[in-house]
Amino acid sequence: MTERGPGPLLPFGIAEVTGPSMVPTLHHGDRLLVHYGAPPRPGAVVVLRHPLQQDLLIVKRLVERRDGGWWVLGDNQAAEAVDSRAFGTVPSELVLGRVRARYRGIRPGRQRSVGVVLAWLLSAVRPVLADRSVSRRLRAR
Repeated sequence: MTERGPGPLLPFGIAEVTGPSMVPTLHHGDRLLVHYGAPPRPGAVVVLRHPLQQDLLIVKRLVERRDGGWWVLGDNQAAEAVDSRAFGTVPSELVLGRVRARYRGIRPGRQRSVGVVLAWLLSAVRPVLADRSVSRRLRAR
């Protein structure tokens, strides 16, 4: 994941998703509007520092609060486990911000017909909401 952090006056920044761990919610290449300092809550998609490699930023879903921090999982359970299944809980101070929206660019190589452009306009920007039902489903596994 790459990131352009918040400016000195605004608590918002842009991050870019790399990898498949959050499919179907987020896809490789999606850009995210991140609200830094927003209070974490179960079900929220967040940007955090990897607890074992703190120069690496990752995006995951907060599942539940446990002793020692947050249990986080990717939405794509078939992807390689780069989440709490591999490194355990994440201390709260490593959770940087909540993802508020995602932006998908027009995929390269596609025909730019009016229908494609209209479909893109309707789906390009979407809020990324905290989904407590997803949190419960992930916790139950």
